[in-house]
Amino acid sequence: MANLKLRRPENVNGDFYVDNTCIDCDTCRWMAPEVFRSIHEQSAVYQQPKNSTERLAALQALLSCPTNSIGTVEKPEDIKIAQENLPISVAENVYHCGYHSEKSYAAASYFIQHPEGNILVDSPRFTAPLVQRLEEMGGIAYMYLTHRDDIADHQKFAEHFQCQRILHLDDIAAGTRNVEIQLTGLEQFALTTDVLIIPVPGHSPGHTVLLYKNKFLFTGDHLAWSKDLQQLVAFRNFCWYSWTEQIKSMTKLANYSFEWVLPGHGRRFHADADTMHQQMEKCIEWMKAV
Repeated sequence: MANLKLRRPENVNGDFYVDNTCIDCDTCRWMAPEVFRSIHEQSAVYQQPKNSTERLAALQALLSCPTNSIGTVEKPEDIKIAQENLPISVAENVYHCGYHSEKSYAAASYFIQHPEGNILVDSPRFTAPLVQRLEEMGGIAYMYLTHRDDIADHQKFAEHFQCQRILHLDDIAAGTRNVEIQLTGLEQFALTTDVLIIPVPGHSPGHTVLLYKNKFLFTGDHLAWSKDLQQLVAFRNFCWYSWTEQIKSMTKLANYSFEWVLPGHGRRFHADADTMHQQMEKCIEWMKAV
């Protein structure tokens, strides 16, 4: 839990606050932008929630903070409501899990309710309220891991739900050597008729992305929206394998049609397919220039 004695002076007066253990991961700022803002390279409360909707979002951000750096002065009697409303619906049968893990530097995890078996995209924290909600939503058949960085509590989820984990062989390490489905090569892999896994080496040698319904693209650390640049970007300073290969992968990815970019790190982006394609072309040109 957050420590009131470590409350940042940048917080406005009131119930919610951020303490100085914040790692500036941005989670609370995109989950509850009406409440949290970046001030001096850490998050802080710049405005207390004004209504029940903003309070719910702030409580969900509190639960999702990977370092438990968000707190309330008064015991939140409605915290159970926030727990019951995680995962959060994004669109159709796609959900944001919340409960980000410090082990993955707060990467977002998503959940797809699918008639051929539900899919957990990357790993959130293994915590009892989330596990209970996922059980109520039908459990997990597959746990798809975009790459080696955002695996967090994958082993606990696999043991509890008896799900099959999916990760590319080139990103397998000691902690993932028992992953059930190990992808190889650069060819796309059809998990179901409407779920396609596409290798996109660059950030890491075995990075892949998942395309669902030709609409939702789960991108891990390959592609995200930049709030500052107002465009789709890749993370040049966090490319652990090859920027050249990542540009090639991005060029290949631009040939696919999708309307949502749902990253592990960075912001989401939603637009019609034509606008998305234009954004991808702009991203590729930007990558070549940086």
